Amino acid sequence: MQATLHQLRVFATVARHRSFTKAADELNITQPTVSSQVKHLANILELPLFEQIGKQLYLTEVGEALLGTCRDIFDRLENFEMQVADFKGMKQGKLRLAAVTTTKYFVPRLLGSFCATYPEIDISLQVINHQQLIQRMTDNEDDLYILSNPPKDINLEIHKILENPLVVVAKSDHPLAEKHNISIQELNGESFISREAGSGTRRAIQELLNKHKVAVRVRLELGSNEAIKHAIAGGLGISVLSQHSLFAKELESELAILDVREFPIERYWYVAYLSSKQLSTIAQTFLEYLLEQSQF
Repeated sequence: MQATLHQLRVFATVARHRSFTKAADELNITQPTVSSQVKHLANILELPLFEQIGKQLYLTEVGEALLGTCRDIFDRLENFEMQVADFKGMKQGKLRLAAVTTTKYFVPRLLGSFCATYPEIDISLQVINHQQLIQRMTDNEDDLYILSNPPKDINLEIHKILENPLVVVAKSDHPLAEKHNISIQELNGESFISREAGSGTRRAIQELLNKHKVAVRVRLELGSNEAIKHAIAGGLGISVLSQHSLFAKELESELAILDVREFPIERYWYVAYLSSKQLSTIAQTFLEYLLEQSQF
């Protein structure tokens, strides 16, 4: 197969975006050039790499196979570049991380001290919800993933790094705020502020409420812990949040953690990566750093 690395990168970019136009924009080349490079690859293979149905572009079976090969090639090249830097006594290159939204309360601190030790490392951090992270994981887009609810249907290497208790939070003047040892049944009928569909926190809460036959009245669905905290402070209802999200002092006097039995929900933060993935030198270095900082 007489294909160049440039042609493979062009193809992989089109496959990622499912768009020739977006690939051209990212690569800063013209759309006809992108089309020409992809066509050349297809001619070499004597098989089509894409098919268009309506306005949507799809990979063919051989296109999917080539994309997997491209990812393997690029990962190996990147790892080799990092190994060369390592041989020279340097740690430099790029680390690709994806983490669920609540990790923004502690991951930046971890990254700060890591970057101080290895200033030549560039970090790409995607902070997204659980569902989006699982999609990136399925597509093998990152080196490491930080999340609280690892999927069971993806073959992963998983390490526990930090406790992540989920607590019931209400406005400080809520009638339950002064009570102790509250039965979970007292949450029945409460106005509730929920995370968006796809959130791991939402799923864990719903499982516990279902188990105890508790039905809350979902008044709002919001996509961030910050929005939920402000909604609680505004008197719109109660919610269940990661205790890590309450570290900020901004609303401390306006919020209260309720002493509800069955809470906190015991959860943990994990660092994970695909079992089949050969970690780069940089990713391995960051993994070892996380495990050294771990509570476990």
